[in-house]
Amino acid sequence: MRVGIVILPEYRWWMARSKWEGAERYGFDHAWTYDHLGWRSLVDGPWFGAVPTLTAAAAVTEQIKLGTFVASPNFRHPVTFLRDVTTMDDVSDGRLVLGIGAGGAGYDMDVLGAPRLTPVRRADRFAEFVTLLDQLLINEKTTFTGEYYSAVEARSAPGSVRRPRVPFAIAANGRRGLGLVARYGQGWVTNGKPDADGLEDWWRGLAELSGRLEDALGAADRHPGSIDRYLSLDAVEFSLSSVARFTDMAGRAAELGFTDVVAHWPRSEGVYAGREAVLDEVAADVLPALQAATTQAPRRDRWRPSSGR
Repeated sequence: MRVGIVILPEYRWWMARSKWEGAERYGFDHAWTYDHLGWRSLVDGPWFGAVPTLTAAAAVTEQIKLGTFVASPNFRHPVTFLRDVTTMDDVSDGRLVLGIGAGGAGYDMDVLGAPRLTPVRRADRFAEFVTLLDQLLINEKTTFTGEYYSAVEARSAPGSVRRPRVPFAIAANGRRGLGLVARYGQGWVTNGKPDADGLEDWWRGLAELSGRLEDALGAADRHPGSIDRYLSLDAVEFSLSSVARFTDMAGRAAELGFTDVVAHWPRSEGVYAGREAVLDEVAADVLPALQAATTQAPRRDRWRPSSGR
């Protein structure tokens, strides 16, 4: 079991830097930040861009993997995002994991004055976004015409540090999204059912989603071990409210086949409110045990290009 931490992009760099350095010092396997223009109850507070934040974090860390949790088409075009991804990947020397999702109907869309899309249209747009971004990152030159995006001889030099491209961790719960995971993903991200009725119902929903992923992988002729499975632990209750709660939730995630869990750096108040003392104790006592228990079973099909490349 690998463990990651989300650091919200709400802190001025003099304060944020110590958290990113601390995430590596604590021994987390990966660290993430949200990629939004503003987010829910924090929309009126300080908020910084994910791309410059991760680039700065890459410059002050050495080993920890870094990623977006998650980027979406709501305000990004694959051609321009290509340059951001390439830069983050280069500065981090190949430590970037690109978390991407379909995007919700909220502030990120409303602030741009764009009409809200139906779930079906968002799924259509996301499929096109992933397909084009994949081509842009792999091919030296890409021309593409779609309903939502176009590219005319878009160049990709110098390419990704890791070949053939930066790994995608695709957030998905529905059938079409899981199909994208199976075709393009090196990782799957989920925070479970959005309408879960309490914690136990959330865990039951995660078991169902894991089964649907298995079906999607089978349909795409992907080996189940070829996908890293990231669970965002804090969708219903804050996992770092206590050491015991975090330990229990990480253990239950492992039983469901998740390879990675992701928690949020405790905040002083509001969403994800908690005590950094709990984070200290988890890092000192729980992380080493979880990492020591990780089995190194052979993993087949670690990279399987999508058809047509």
